[in-house]
Amino acid sequence: MKALGDTILRVLRQVRGADRSDAVFEATALIVGAAFLVLGFAIGLPVFWGRELAISGAGSIGVFAAVGGAVTAVIAFVVGRLAVRPAEPDAEGLRDGFSVPGDRLRWYDLVAIAFAHAAIAYLGWIGIAELLERSFTDAPVFAFPGAVLVAVAFALTGYVSFLSAVALTPTVLSLVLAVFLVVGAFASMLASSDPHWWRDNLSALGMSTNSASLAFNVTLIIAGVMVTTISRYATAGLPASDPIDRRGRFIVRGGLILLGVFLACVGVFPVDEFFLVHNTVATGMTVVFAVVVVGLPWFLRSIPRVFVVFGWVYVLVIVLLAVFFAIGYYNLTAVELIAAVLIFSWIIVFLRTASSAGSPRVPAPALTSEDAPAH
Repeated sequence: MKALGDTILRVLRQVRGADRSDAVFEATALIVGAAFLVLGFAIGLPVFWGRELAISGAGSIGVFAAVGGAVTAVIAFVVGRLAVRPAEPDAEGLRDGFSVPGDRLRWYDLVAIAFAHAAIAYLGWIGIAELLERSFTDAPVFAFPGAVLVAVAFALTGYVSFLSAVALTPTVLSLVLAVFLVVGAFASMLASSDPHWWRDNLSALGMSTNSASLAFNVTLIIAGVMVTTISRYATAGLPASDPIDRRGRFIVRGGLILLGVFLACVGVFPVDEFFLVHNTVATGMTVVFAVVVVGLPWFLRSIPRVFVVFGWVYVLVIVLLAVFFAIGYYNLTAVELIAAVLIFSWIIVFLRTASSAGSPRVPAPALTSEDAPAH
């Protein structure tokens, strides 16, 4: 035990030190996962002892793993963010993908991202438990194997959340956002008290009379905060060598931030209580997206033209969907779902494109007389 403790302390010192590497973070993630494995088993065994448990449902190992997994995700995420803090208080920035001079992740950014990890863990383990329940109908789970399964769930959640925290970049965060939106939307649909909500519109899930309103609206609010976070940092590396580039970067960043604010407002103002405000911000999202995409070649002159055409096609598809809705061919739910998929997929691709556009090109080495071919 003493040797194990010395090893853990040595690895943690390396994590906070100057020579941190991916191997050190990986080793620390394994230690974090192992700690949650032991903790999950130590908690699960006495709780489950003497009982036969269901795989899913109230009081099941699925619910236990989901709730504990959400807590584990938050703790592991916090530990991961502490691991990438500079060893010296006056060091310049965090040593991660969000090290932008003069800026850093705010506390509300981290709260939103940690909540997204917790929600993904909770809904993910609930979904897996439901799938296993249907695969093993009426199969009981005894205390010891149940504790082992829960421990493994905790360990895997802690391992992944820690690595996500220490390797956090705008691109990684965009993937977390995508997964969070998908699981949040499906959870809201499954929890809806109105099975025919889709006959109205997507916002019907957020009505106060719907049992899924809390899950749906909180998903939109947290996603909006994450979009504003991504927007600030994804555009930080774009070229800004002259006033035209700086102004264009400012416009694109402002547009994406406004997109996130409008998304959060859609969740803050349910359609049945704030009809005018809700519809205004929902429409505003589409308008802002169209302005940013259409004006992108003038705002960001270094952006690849292929990506510009890609965005214009997206805008044309959304306009076509609006026409289909106007003539009664599509209902509003179908238009909103497809438009949401297009908008957020564009944001994810934009992050990667902006990152490559902002990366400095390394010039090819000059040919010297020693490298010249012999005649």
